[in-house]
Amino acid sequence: MLRGGTPRLARYLLAAIVASLVCVLLRDGLGVGFPLWPAGWGKTYNLTEFLGCAVCAMRTLHARGRERAAWLALTVGLFGFFAGDVYYTAVIAPMQGAAPFPSPADAGYLAIYPGSYVALVLLLRARAGRIPSTLWLDGLICALAVAAVGAALVLGVVASTEGSLATVATNLAYPLGDLMLFAFVAAVITVTGWRPGRTWVLMALGFALFAVVDTIYLYQTAVGTYDEGRLLDAGWPAAYVLVAFAAWQPQRRLDARALRGGAMLALPAGSALVALGLTIVDHYARLNAVALWLASASIALVVARFALTFRENLRMLRSSEEEATTDALTGLGNRRALVRDLERAAEADEPGARHVLALYDLDGFKSYNDAFGHPAGDSLLERLGANLASALGGHGVAYRMGGDEFCVLTRVRDGDGRAIVERAAAALSERGERFSVGCSYGYVVLDGEALRPSEALRIADQRMYANKGNGRRSSEETVHQVLLKVVGEHDGALRHHVDDVADLAEQVSRELGLDDDAVAHVRRAAALHDVGKIAIPDAILHAPRALTADEWQYMRQHTLIGARIIGAAPEMQPVAEIVRSSHERWDGGGYPDALAGADIPLGARIVSVCDSYDAMTTTRAYRGAMPVSAALAELERCADTQFDPRVVAAFRAVLAESEIESQSESVTAGVAA
Repeated sequence: MLRGGTPRLARYLLAAIVASLVCVLLRDGLGVGFPLWPAGWGKTYNLTEFLGCAVCAMRTLHARGRERAAWLALTVGLFGFFAGDVYYTAVIAPMQGAAPFPSPADAGYLAIYPGSYVALVLLLRARAGRIPSTLWLDGLICALAVAAVGAALVLGVVASTEGSLATVATNLAYPLGDLMLFAFVAAVITVTGWRPGRTWVLMALGFALFAVVDTIYLYQTAVGTYDEGRLLDAGWPAAYVLVAFAAWQPQRRLDARALRGGAMLALPAGSALVALGLTIVDHYARLNAVALWLASASIALVVARFALTFRENLRMLRSSEEEATTDALTGLGNRRALVRDLERAAEADEPGARHVLALYDLDGFKSYNDAFGHPAGDSLLERLGANLASALGGHGVAYRMGGDEFCVLTRVRDGDGRAIVERAAAALSERGERFSVGCSYGYVVLDGEALRPSEALRIADQRMYANKGNGRRSSEETVHQVLLKVVGEHDGALRHHVDDVADLAEQVSRELGLDDDAVAHVRRAAALHDVGKIAIPDAILHAPRALTADEWQYMRQHTLIGARIIGAAPEMQPVAEIVRSSHERWDGGGYPDALAGADIPLGARIVSVCDSYDAMTTTRAYRGAMPVSAALAELERCADTQFDPRVVAAFRAVLAESEIESQSESVTAGVAA
């Protein structure tokens, strides 16, 4: 039952305790006599209780941490009850009614309650960890309600017995201890979602049986109807058997969060109804004071429970509102928060106060993401968001609108707020060895009634994108044009070649459904894929013969050289990666990284097909140009080995479409002539 199985000795003890209980049931229930153990011969079921103590003691030896402490405490409590029974059998029973009450046996009997309470608390902590305070409160409410019912049914009769204060106190200690013990286990089962596992179910059955038997015994004793040696006496050893089997059930982690929604309110609500029912009954049939006090305490705790629930709901509502207006990545306000703050600012309408709304869009962020990956991009956004909030210095509020767009709303009294806007722009910039991220921005000064959120956002957005458009050519496009000029100056024929490859690559990219940014990257890579050849000697580059092995090894360095040249401009990093892989093969036999299949960037696969086609259909110093049909046949022959089959199919579709357009133009020209 435990990991690794139940020890053999424990199995023998469990079998022995079941056998002894069967004997007790036969003797007390059916009056069957046994040799040396005649029916009706006193409380001779002590063997069953002793075996129960032994089983729990063994469980203590095989447990660890809080589990060991829990089973040790329970063993001590069970042994105390067993010792009290032994004393009663050996000393008090022979006195024939002349025994004192309370006696040392009662001390042993009562020892089971503190030992069991401690054991249950430790076992709960060991298997459930930290339980929310509201669930503990639910358990206490349930315990008080159950105890109130028990007190109403039994306590009056027990308390009415005559005797000294010690006698009455001892008589009351039993039912109260039983009720609270059973209520505790019932509360544990309740707060763990009614799926506590066999250990707690058997515990609950054992202590419930213990409480019922104790209650009946005390009631019969109070009214003078108790008859020793009957079936009732078998209840105590039966409880020992249930607890012994509970000790060796599989360990199951309790989930104190199993109750959710309305189920969490069912327990306190049901307990409140029970307690209210007792107070109503008291108007027609007077109950004892203990029952009323317990019921009142249960109702008071129910009120406290619902107050805690209301407070928790308010906290959750505030948390939800905060999450709804906060960007999860940067911790800045989001678009919803910005609209809310704009509306509040419009309603305030303070004399002499104006607001500046500025929108920012990062430049170079997509290239950064492509080069370093999305986790690095998220980290960059976090840093820039923190920089932006710090740059405002409490003079405004920063927001992240989504993606790579940020916003600032600040109140100004003098000037147009340009200084704050530019300070925020500087905060949204970061440069490194291989990247450069800046921002474009647009802002609007809002005054009085002009402070309308939708209109303000529209104007600022238009100005931002106007600035972004004006500044974009000065980065990527400028670098691209400079590199193309270098290629052209080095080799005019090479410039014509790369122009042709770039045109084809753009058409194939669009045929494959790439977006505009990706098409632009592929076109630039196609135009610059041979830029590394400027470092290759002309004797190798224009050799009128096939290259030697050493010359090929040298020639193959041009993709790495080109990638380094292009990658020197951070915003051109995606283009550099395509150029680096432009001579890889679909089957993994290319260079410089021997990539294969989908591991090769799609842009590089497109450039490879277009470059090969242009090379085959262009006259070289060492061979003539191939016909278009022969070049297409060669591409298709090498599809799935050198080239991506999907790219070859798209390339063929592009050429077919171009041929149709050419024929259409020829027909149109002929008709016009």
